[in-house]
Amino acid sequence: MKKYLLSTLVALTATLSQAQETTASDALRYAMDDLTGTARFRGMSGAFGAVGGDLSAININPAGSAIYNYNSASGSLSNINTKNKSNYFGWNSSDSESTFDLNQLGIVLVFNNKREGDWKKVAFAINYDNTKNFGNSIYSRGTNPNNSISNYFLNFANTANNGGIVPINLLDNSSSISTGYAQLANLPNNAYPFLSGFQAQQAYLGYQAYLFDYDDGSTSGNAPVYVSNVPTDGDFYQTNSVVTTGYNGKLAANFSTSYLDRLYFGANLNVHFTDYKRNSSVYEMNNSTATTRVEALQFDNQLYTYGAGFSFNLGVIAKVTNDFRLGLAYESPTWYRLNDELSQRLIGYSMVNGAALDADYIDPAVTNIYEAYTVQTPGKITGSLAYVLAKKAVFSFDYARKDYSNTKFRPENDKTFQKVNTSMSDNLTAANEFRAGVEVKIKQFSLRGGYRFEDSPYKNGKTIGDLNGFSTGFGFNFGGSRLDFAYAYSQREMDSPFISSGMNDAARIKATNNNITATYTIDF
Repeated sequence: MKKYLLSTLVALTATLSQAQETTASDALRYAMDDLTGTARFRGMSGAFGAVGGDLSAININPAGSAIYNYNSASGSLSNINTKNKSNYFGWNSSDSESTFDLNQLGIVLVFNNKREGDWKKVAFAINYDNTKNFGNSIYSRGTNPNNSISNYFLNFANTANNGGIVPINLLDNSSSISTGYAQLANLPNNAYPFLSGFQAQQAYLGYQAYLFDYDDGSTSGNAPVYVSNVPTDGDFYQTNSVVTTGYNGKLAANFSTSYLDRLYFGANLNVHFTDYKRNSSVYEMNNSTATTRVEALQFDNQLYTYGAGFSFNLGVIAKVTNDFRLGLAYESPTWYRLNDELSQRLIGYSMVNGAALDADYIDPAVTNIYEAYTVQTPGKITGSLAYVLAKKAVFSFDYARKDYSNTKFRPENDKTFQKVNTSMSDNLTAANEFRAGVEVKIKQFSLRGGYRFEDSPYKNGKTIGDLNGFSTGFGFNFGGSRLDFAYAYSQREMDSPFISSGMNDAARIKATNNNITATYTIDF
């Protein structure tokens, strides 16, 4: 059951297991990975499924560690810059964010079989990669001629408790409030943490900020309904600021072996970590001529999601000839167990007969701590080929396929999760990914380049668009060690809604990522 932590440190237990509003974008946060890893791996756009011999390559095909001839260790530092250009109803704005981190660290140990036999080599590796960096900042603004953000709160008020208008259920342990059901108008100012569900809390915030009033239908003869205090005769100037921090990390324990130096087999057991923080603030001001109205509002949310997961990889590389290789790999779904913490604040600005009233600050000073839940991301299959001229050049190509419609929230009997799972099954699709890379060696120097393309995970191809990216890099081999550098660029467009429900309008974001990575590798 859901739990709440009050500012007074009194723990309460809710009646619903998981009622926070969840969307496909929350699941895709964990289902979609960035291109991360060593500078050599990034310099060739990750086209390493049949190449191997790189610690980040074992995330694509775990058989790649058996390509190593020596023990090796590497560490990578990255600078990641993300720039977002936003268009909302013809208004353009931009924002950017830069982060610096230690994104890769690993070691591989190689044991050669000096006795006669078909199994020539065994390798063990452990490697950590930041598979996704959440450092990002998006700012959008514009004038919406149609829809008010206040509809978000009004809709919750009119559809609370399984589709019926409030009264809203109160928790049994609401010590200072009479339990059972109550109309919003009868709730005291401290009712927020005692309400049975996310939907009821949103309705409560809107009512306390005077965004709508209750019409019992006694005058009109209609059914009871909540009616908006926000006028519709003007336009709505709206802004949206979203700042995110955190990461997805993966620790891979790898085993591989070589048969006759022609077939390489490998497997990974992976532990995943995630830490995600999202601070968002939406603001709206209307230019209605009505002298009594809600003229502006501001809605702030702080979400913290953390947890861990598990997955595994299987792979094989076949050396068809001394120069030509084929690879095939499978990455299982990742099963995350996640926890959410959410705090909210709503500010309403009203006027009566042309005179501005004091702002209504609705700040419950409460952090909602929800019961843990599970996200299952889709598995992935990768086919690869490579042409490797020892000490001269490498040409490689990877093709991967991932069916995002298989993404699921659990427990599946939760009504919120049932709705979003059905939506993902209907709207997400299988996506293809293509990666191509080349490396040319000139004595101690290596020059690299690569290209990658990823399909949109959405059937409409628009909610999140296709990704295009390229990379380049170089390295210098000192004999027993190597220093590599890479630059990677990618771009894709996506929709960024101001609010999760109540209005369908979204800003169109053009996201550009620039990444610089340096890796030091030592053989021993």
